[in-house]
Amino acid sequence: MKYLSLTDDLYSYAAKWRSDADDAVLSDLRVATAKLGDDARMQISVEQGAFMRLLVAATGARHAIEVGTFTGYSALCVAQGLPADGRLICLDMDDDWTAIAREHWSRAGVADKIDLRIGPALESLRNLEPDLEFDFAFIDADKTEYDAYYEAILPRIRPNGLLLFDNMLWGGGLLDEGLEHPSGLALKDLNEKLTRDPRVENALLPFADGIQICRKR
Repeated sequence: MKYLSLTDDLYSYAAKWRSDADDAVLSDLRVATAKLGDDARMQISVEQGAFMRLLVAATGARHAIEVGTFTGYSALCVAQGLPADGRLICLDMDDDWTAIAREHWSRAGVADKIDLRIGPALESLRNLEPDLEFDFAFIDADKTEYDAYYEAILPRIRPNGLLLFDNMLWGGGLLDEGLEHPSGLALKDLNEKLTRDPRVENALLPFADGIQICRKR
């Protein structure tokens, strides 16, 4: 099978050679997030952020939505990929973490592109304006609710629009015999569902913690 096992040194080399490696705001946001201790593990990787920004820009996306914002690294990358009149709706539950996000969005000059909505994600999704349609979506929140988020968002994705899910390898735990954790089971079921769902075309990319990328047919 054709794949490369990464060492820490090789990963660091790969992560270094990306266009946003010298972005001071992105770097400062990672430093600020690291101060949160163990919670910092919820932040996406640097290469994942660069990949998402490339996807948004390359597809000409203008309207995006994110479920699970944390301290705002993924949102910042997506917003940087949007055009000047682009809009990103961010859904999250936490005012403290997103306060860090707001500070860095402002510093990066993308705050006017981002509409942060605090509250339960499914409730916020149900309350979206009826005519809203999205070119790009990123889901990185409660794993047991991923399928519900998917079903709520997919009807609003335009044909050929993209929908990404984070943590779809669940730290490698999906292959464990006797898997019982609700989050792991939910992700395992969703990987199978997406592959069989005629509404989308999908690929599970084995970098970061596994990214499912789906194109709406």
